[in-house]
Amino acid sequence: MRRLGPDGWSGLVMLVVSVGVGLPVLLGAVEPRIGTIAWTSAFVGVFVAILVVVFSVRREFRIGAYAAAVVLSWAVVLGSSGAGLLPVLLVVVAALGPEIIRLPANLVVIALNTLVVALHTVGRGWVEPLIMGGFYALIQVASVLSVQAILREQRLRRELAEAHVDLQTATVLLESAARAAERLRISRELHDLVGHQLTVLSLELEAARHRDGADARPHVERAGEMARSLLSDVRVTVGQLREQPATDLRHALARIAKDVPGLDVDLLVDEDVTVDEEQAAALVRAVQEVVTNTLRHAEAQELWVRVERDGSVVRLSAEDDGRGAAEVTPGNGLRGFAERFEALGGGVEYDGTRGFRVHAWVPAR
Repeated sequence: MRRLGPDGWSGLVMLVVSVGVGLPVLLGAVEPRIGTIAWTSAFVGVFVAILVVVFSVRREFRIGAYAAAVVLSWAVVLGSSGAGLLPVLLVVVAALGPEIIRLPANLVVIALNTLVVALHTVGRGWVEPLIMGGFYALIQVASVLSVQAILREQRLRRELAEAHVDLQTATVLLESAARAAERLRISRELHDLVGHQLTVLSLELEAARHRDGADARPHVERAGEMARSLLSDVRVTVGQLREQPATDLRHALARIAKDVPGLDVDLLVDEDVTVDEEQAAALVRAVQEVVTNTLRHAEAQELWVRVERDGSVVRLSAEDDGRGAAEVTPGNGLRGFAERFEALGGGVEYDGTRGFRVHAWVPAR
């Protein structure tokens, strides 16, 4: 089931208003042209179709329900003996269009709705159809454009939130890459420096071994100087390595989850979780993908993320309170997510039956 956004709630409010305008017929105060049973069936059918549009997850159901709502709303208006405020139902149906169909098709619906209003007032002169048609046409256009603006604002906010998550993730990974590059530089220097000094030390000791007495002494002294120099260089290099902090997984993930616009992310990383740089990068990318997908597809309010040690594995679990999906079809992001974990000897599982849940694991250090 879909969670309602602001436009969905406003649609339901308008739906309640529409029930009110149909009460005279429902209560028997006005006799419809097509018979009470037929008119009531059409009227109820409109509301059932609108509820499917608002709550259904499957797009094909929503499109079919919207088409049914359009046609049945025409029957309701044309089948009533007095228009009253019933054309408000046409406004509601038109306002639901931006989520289902493109603007040109929505404008066609508005034009046809306007024609229905005008046809309903035929026989009352030409002024009333013109005024009523124009009035409801303007209301429909204003409603559709308002909903379009709301949807556009929601899309821009979602894109901003996704950019925020991407930026935080890139920052974390760049810092990790910088640390890895510095360690690589130090290791190369250590290899070059120590390798050269050990070679010289080995040659001096070999020369001293083939000489006796005073002839061997200069070689032994140079070997001693080389050993002291080597020890000093090793101490300096080890000190530099100790100054290079490992990735703080809790801090890195907290930066991604913090202040995500439009989504409350509850993050918990257990104290006993320890990972290497490659595993940390995979977990960071995984949380980024989960947060981004939640923003993009789930229509969720909250997301819970847990990273914990379970025996010989580190587990990542994430669950949102969004609409879920009957069938999960991984896109490029989720496939890349799974490939990273599988390359580290782990795996990923998805479940969209109630919200969207992800379970992933890698071998613990």
